[in-house]
Amino acid sequence: MKVAIYCRLSEEDRNKQFETDDSNSIQNQKSMLLQYAMEHEWELYNIYSDDDYTGSDRRRPGFNHLLKDAEQRKFDIILCKTQSRFTRELELVEKYIHGLFPVWGIRFISIVDNADTANKGNKKSRQINGLVNEWYLEDMSENIRSVLTNRRKNGFHIGAFALYGYKKDPDKKGHLIIDEEAAAVVREVFTLFSQGYGKTAIARMLNDRGIPNPTEYKRLHGLRYRQPKMKNSALWKYSAISDMLTNEIYIGNMVQGKYGSVSYKTKQNKPRPKSEWYIVEGTHEPIIEQELWDRVQALVAQRAKPFDVGTIGLFARKARCANCGYTMRSSKNHNKRYLQCSNRHIAKDACIGSFISVDKLERLVIDELNRLSVEYLDKNELEQNIEFCDNLQGKKNRLLSDLTIYQKKITEYSKGIQELYMDKVRGLISESDYVNMSKDFTTERERLERVIAEVENQLAEIEEKQTAGDNRRELIEQYTNLEHLTREIVETLIDYVSVGKRIPGTRDVPIEIHWSF
Repeated sequence: MKVAIYCRLSEEDRNKQFETDDSNSIQNQKSMLLQYAMEHEWELYNIYSDDDYTGSDRRRPGFNHLLKDAEQRKFDIILCKTQSRFTRELELVEKYIHGLFPVWGIRFISIVDNADTANKGNKKSRQINGLVNEWYLEDMSENIRSVLTNRRKNGFHIGAFALYGYKKDPDKKGHLIIDEEAAAVVREVFTLFSQGYGKTAIARMLNDRGIPNPTEYKRLHGLRYRQPKMKNSALWKYSAISDMLTNEIYIGNMVQGKYGSVSYKTKQNKPRPKSEWYIVEGTHEPIIEQELWDRVQALVAQRAKPFDVGTIGLFARKARCANCGYTMRSSKNHNKRYLQCSNRHIAKDACIGSFISVDKLERLVIDELNRLSVEYLDKNELEQNIEFCDNLQGKKNRLLSDLTIYQKKITEYSKGIQELYMDKVRGLISESDYVNMSKDFTTERERLERVIAEVENQLAEIEEKQTAGDNRRELIEQYTNLEHLTREIVETLIDYVSVGKRIPGTRDVPIEIHWSF
């Protein structure tokens, strides 16, 4: 029997009461699990480990590697210290431990809480473990959110990173103090803008003098910072200047809560309306005087370009510079629209400076669309349709497999409620325990019923598509022989367009279209 060992250590484990308590360390988990595997004479296949990840994080690299290998039947047993090390989500307990692992022929064992899928008698125990872990996640999330909200309302800074121009006060948690070296740059930016300099011009001035941008400044000074994702990450950009000029933290007001989490089960955040931000005045020493701030805000409002209601550029947010990947900005000259990469203005050699007229890009897209339609429509339609139907059938088969698992789970939940009732009648569990556990079983069953309804809708759509056949041909046909594009057409057909620099000695601008279909 081949065994895969999975270990996980989260941030909460690091905050132990005693530093000498290493009971939750990765090393300790490995030793315990290896010893257990040796005693049972199992062959070790691999050790999968995630350090500094919570049990609700589905993006754990080791966890996902383990699942991928499990699906390929590379081992026979998954061994963990506790079920919560594998996951704290009841949904994943049902999906994998009680659903897919048995289908894949894999046995799941957690030593401390005695969970073992080979033991049919402790399934209820595993489900209760899942419920307890789920409650733990929700309660912990709610408690943390409550504490953070209270601290935000009281003007304490709770972010991992101090805003450029400030640093965290080492003597007072949640308080910001001025970082004079960076603050001098902030004052200069506000002063230059108040004197009439544009945001791009200010960025270029700072870059020409070799002043590092906020991210690079923090890196050079050994401060915490977010890893940049783009090229030329050490340069000042238009957006950095723009954000700085409207941030109230620079006048001593604490502004937090601009983004909120979607759910305690995901790290994904979404913007919140300004009415829901937490703004507390006078929490720290200002870098910018009120008079200068007011003058800058008036200029920002004056320079804001009004747009006609309901209008949007033809390639807005769709055109990207082929060199640096930044979204190209629109400009107008002699009543003609152009797209250009603004990075070429912020510093010498910052970017090749992709540039193209909207009219030319529109023509190139139309020509490519016509070429693509001819090439596609000339292909053997039967062959294309078979490939199309095969793809749909594969998706349909996966959905049918999921549907079977979900329906089986509903049956098990119904049976579990009945068994809990009998346990209550026999006096094995209290009335309150019965109410709590049966309520959660019922809630989970109702959730699965909604999931099943959604799967059935997806299956109906697939069957409809299979009956109608491949519609990509019709989709392209309706956009052939066009004279002009519309925003609707661009949104429908194009994911984004990569625009290069004009080829020397010609008028040709290389583009690469990434279609949505």
